[in-house]
Amino acid sequence: MNDAFSVNLVVKQPSRLLLKLSRRLFSDEAEQTAFVDALMQPRPLAPCILWCRDRPALLPFSIEPHRPEQPPWVDRLALDAQPGKHPLHDAGAYYCLDYSSIISASVLTAVPQAVRTVIDVCAAPGGKSVFAWRSLHPKLLLSNEVIGKRMAALISNLKRCQIHGAIALSLDSSLLAEQIPSTADVVIVDAPCTGQSLLAKGGKAEGCFHPVNINRNANRQKRIVANAIRLVAPQGYLAYMTCAYSPEENEAVMEWMLKQFPQLEPVDVPVLKTFQSSLSDRPCYRVWPQSKIGAGGFAVLLHNTEIGDTQPLTNDFLTQPMMRPIRLAHP
Repeated sequence: MNDAFSVNLVVKQPSRLLLKLSRRLFSDEAEQTAFVDALMQPRPLAPCILWCRDRPALLPFSIEPHRPEQPPWVDRLALDAQPGKHPLHDAGAYYCLDYSSIISASVLTAVPQAVRTVIDVCAAPGGKSVFAWRSLHPKLLLSNEVIGKRMAALISNLKRCQIHGAIALSLDSSLLAEQIPSTADVVIVDAPCTGQSLLAKGGKAEGCFHPVNINRNANRQKRIVANAIRLVAPQGYLAYMTCAYSPEENEAVMEWMLKQFPQLEPVDVPVLKTFQSSLSDRPCYRVWPQSKIGAGGFAVLLHNTEIGDTQPLTNDFLTQPMMRPIRLAHP
């Protein structure tokens, strides 16, 4: 057989660890196969945009039918759309993101209005911060990113989209918890994870199914959320989400939080009912890559049932030495 021709016949095989994970996630063999296929043979996903301003009367893109959980200021576009190359993108009219991120962030729709302060603990590149600003209309949005090299993208996106009232920080979550505890009506933790859903987008995530990598990420997630919970004001909310599939990074972290912090209660999000995780009886939500609407993710909204007073948060905290470096996200 011709060598060049034989190369074309090589079929990429799923790893043993991926197959093992698929069996843990789904009891149905057809679902296991569909899940693995979505990662091994990724297909294009419809791009999605979140409008930061009023949608223009004449839409520049063809849009997909509106879904029940889809916010009115979000559009799913045709597969061949390239919203990142349109002048409206550079003008900050909208933010581009995967529809899975919209579904995950939609747990915020169950938060009562009159939100004063939102803290996004792991904010870069800014999608969840923009969603929170658009849906909750906070007076103050603190978008924090501890990884310095990711700050440029975060600040650029917040400025481009003209997210007024936003401040960008680059601090470890422990420092935030130390300096401004019990101050936020809503805290968002879009946690660092193994990034398994990158495979559904045609990307790479080396070692993302290895137990050592999964456990290392789960432990990091627990450390971050333990600090983030300290930021939540009495009667406030914590939104936890990842773009991973492994239960250790998702439902298991949720259960750990509920055990360690009994004041937290999972919140039912009616608009996401069809995305209820099959791996838990508690209200938490999953998107799977085989659904073909997004690369996948997990989200849960937790209510802090403690009674007490929210600690005042003023601009004075910006002058404290441990709060530096701080950059204004928008004039």
